[in-house]
Amino acid sequence: MQVTQLNDKELILSYLDGNEKAFEELLSRHKQRIYTSIYLFVKDTAKAEDIFQDVFIKIVDTLRKGKYNHEGKFLQWALRISYNMCVDNFRRSKRRPTVSPTETFDIFDILENQEDNAEETIMKSQTHERIRKLVDSLPPEQREVVILRHYADMSFKEISQLTRVSINTALGRMRYALINIRRMMEEKHVTLQ
Repeated sequence: MQVTQLNDKELILSYLDGNEKAFEELLSRHKQRIYTSIYLFVKDTAKAEDIFQDVFIKIVDTLRKGKYNHEGKFLQWALRISYNMCVDNFRRSKRRPTVSPTETFDIFDILENQEDNAEETIMKSQTHERIRKLVDSLPPEQREVVILRHYADMSFKEISQLTRVSINTALGRMRYALINIRRMMEEKHVTLQ
């Protein structure tokens, strides 16, 4: 059977039996979501790549030591590791870097979209920039929930488990984030068109 047809648990078992291709498939299957979630927290391409590599080194170490228990989903477990490493990174740096206009990575570049004309492309780019600035202006707990929900495409249950808060707290943070974004849009006369 080809590794592409195996589920995550089967890939892990195959990797532990010495099949390197199984781990390559596991990495390929989940790398985009994990990297994107890291990048959205650190907002620095080089730092995100470093943390991403550290996450997979930790995953490999945990798997090889036999400490991984496949009770939950592999992706959720990997996202928890990446989240914890991002938090550790912030604790070390004691400041949150901001996205500068010279950044080469933009989450909106990897999203599939239909071909637009130049005007539509410019309008979308400006809209995405406005939204990103509004999200960056949110308090950290609210920003975190918005990023995990809308950019990492996680459910509120997954967010609550990852951030170790109740589902109601995660929902409340999202609600207040949306209220704050609307308020900032009104105060700054921001339109999304």
